[in-house]
Amino acid sequence: MKDIPGGVCAAIDFRAAGAVAGVKTGNAKKRDLALILSGRPCQAACVVTRNRVKAAPLRVTRRHVEQGNVRGVIANSGNANACAPGDAESALRMCKAAAAATGLTPEAFAVASTGVIGQRLNIEAIERAVPALAASLSPLGSADAEAAIMTTDTRPKEFAVAFPLGGRTARLGGIAKGSGMIHPNMGTMLCFLTTDAAVPAPLLQQALETVVPRTFNRVSVDGDTSTNDCCILLANGAAGNEPLRAAGEDYAVFLEALEHLCTQFARAIAADGEGASRLLTCTVSGASGEAAAETLAMSVIQSPLLKAAMFGADANWGRVLCALGYAGAAFDPEKTDVSFASPAGEIAVCRAGRGLSFDETAAKKILSEQEVEIKVDLHMGRDSVTAWGCDLTYDYVKINGDYRS
Repeated sequence: MKDIPGGVCAAIDFRAAGAVAGVKTGNAKKRDLALILSGRPCQAACVVTRNRVKAAPLRVTRRHVEQGNVRGVIANSGNANACAPGDAESALRMCKAAAAATGLTPEAFAVASTGVIGQRLNIEAIERAVPALAASLSPLGSADAEAAIMTTDTRPKEFAVAFPLGGRTARLGGIAKGSGMIHPNMGTMLCFLTTDAAVPAPLLQQALETVVPRTFNRVSVDGDTSTNDCCILLANGAAGNEPLRAAGEDYAVFLEALEHLCTQFARAIAADGEGASRLLTCTVSGASGEAAAETLAMSVIQSPLLKAAMFGADANWGRVLCALGYAGAAFDPEKTDVSFASPAGEIAVCRAGRGLSFDETAAKKILSEQEVEIKVDLHMGRDSVTAWGCDLTYDYVKINGDYRS
């Protein structure tokens, strides 16, 4: 497996574009409308938020994916089109505009939106922009499409991989946005993935539902699950491999590539958490079950007190044990070890549930790196799970204190 450039256009016969539509008043320079399109029919899969309040675009997207004709995505930033006047009609109008500009049917498009909840979408601005957007579709357009879906993101999230599949080379790539309102129960963001592998829709859906819990659902920035989260995966078969079969060797290879790619996105989203100054990785090992390890790792990543301590580069390991203790998963505190690690080194701070003497200066140096790993060993079994988050800074409150403006 090899990381390659190209993002959502790395796979054969996918093009993308991003344009300034003026969705949000006063934001006339930022790209805010994206289009992704395959030059040939696709198999499609999607996973959406488990939030009971689901934005209208998600309902339209699921319906279109189930109909089996999706080969493109149209998405906007600047407005979530959720709980808003005319939201369902606006979502459909986005699909119709994309269809009219590409000669396809509205059912050929998934649709997604991100931004402020509860405000009417400026659908007229989107409709005016779509013809030129479609005309600018390019195999080099991934970066423009990525820029168009970003909101409070401070950096682009664009990855792709190439891997051998059935004697051919297949490619899998994508773009994502996510910085705040990030918490599991779907995929915690917008993510659009494309592949030229030949994968039947049922297997594509199975693969996505297998990988999302291991990657995107192990990310938490602030404990809020968005109304608009979705992950959409399109496969057009242009690589020329024999269509995958369940439980076969090629399916395992595809699954590995998908998990590798989604892990990259998960880490990038956590690292770009609103106001974040460092990526936090928590690995719980020695667990007696994967579910327990996940519950414990996520509890640590989500702890506001632990996140604040990491912002201050404070080796307050008691906050790790505290977060483990209220997680709701069984473990023995008197068997538990904790250490902190980063490119600057590693330092043990707790053994068998008791504090160790350690060099505070060395600990400060370790915790001041851009990525910090919190290692927890339960000494109860063989299972291990990694979760990702970020520190909690003053800037998070500033960003979310005036988000609508």
